[in-house]
Amino acid sequence: MIRQPAVAGYFYQGSPSALRDQVELFVEPEAKKARAFGIVSPHAGLVYSGPVAGAVYSRVELPGTFVLIGPNHTGLGAPVSLMAKGIWETPLGSVRINEDLAAAVLAKSRHIQDDTMAHIREHSLEVQLPFIQYLKKEFTIVPIQMLDTRLETCVELGNAIASAIAECGVRSAEYKEKGVLIVASSDMSHYVSAATAKKKDHAAIKRILELDARGLYYTVRDEGISMCGFGPAVAMITACKALGATKAELVKYANSGDVSGDYDQVVGYAGIVVS
Repeated sequence: MIRQPAVAGYFYQGSPSALRDQVELFVEPEAKKARAFGIVSPHAGLVYSGPVAGAVYSRVELPGTFVLIGPNHTGLGAPVSLMAKGIWETPLGSVRINEDLAAAVLAKSRHIQDDTMAHIREHSLEVQLPFIQYLKKEFTIVPIQMLDTRLETCVELGNAIASAIAECGVRSAEYKEKGVLIVASSDMSHYVSAATAKKKDHAAIKRILELDARGLYYTVRDEGISMCGFGPAVAMITACKALGATKAELVKYANSGDVSGDYDQVVGYAGIVVS
């Protein structure tokens, strides 16, 4: 299956040249890059979240494969949907799914289903691709959308991803040489004042920086933080720790008011690197 872009010309520029120019505004070519296990990157329209996404992608060594985990905003498809075969298109070209790693992840968890419906109209993973395509010539992806964000599901997904990456690394030198980056696609607080967003978001960010997956889950739940991708973030932290991650760094925090000028109703964005 070829998955056509759902939000080109809406969340980001729709032509190749215009999109390259747009992404170029946000990447930081001179930023020092480090090898990482995972990142948190936002997924709003690039005009709003692009500076944060560009900053975080600019600071990691981009590997050969990306496991992309995002929240399912549409409600379509399975509770945890992995698209196991096919190609994703954006104005910047085609991206192939890593069928070997996708199959390995599917085999590790009873919660994950091979499903394309959840991906057809969803934007949370699609908006990650222009940054990767701008910075990396060739790569593959494993796209996963989460509708079920129960703690048990998040932890099982994270462990399945880590186990699959480790298993594929034993079978093939490609994974050791080219690496895998786990991307948790998430915006932070939604439609609250900038002051409220900052307070709540940094409570969640603190847990991510501590690599405390369960703490993040309960902080978001107990503090009423409208972080749409907390489930993907919990899964990402779980996987990264299982693979050997020991630290995390906040690269950039911002909100939509920095662009719109409206600080009464903002959406927060955080870029975090886990290494």
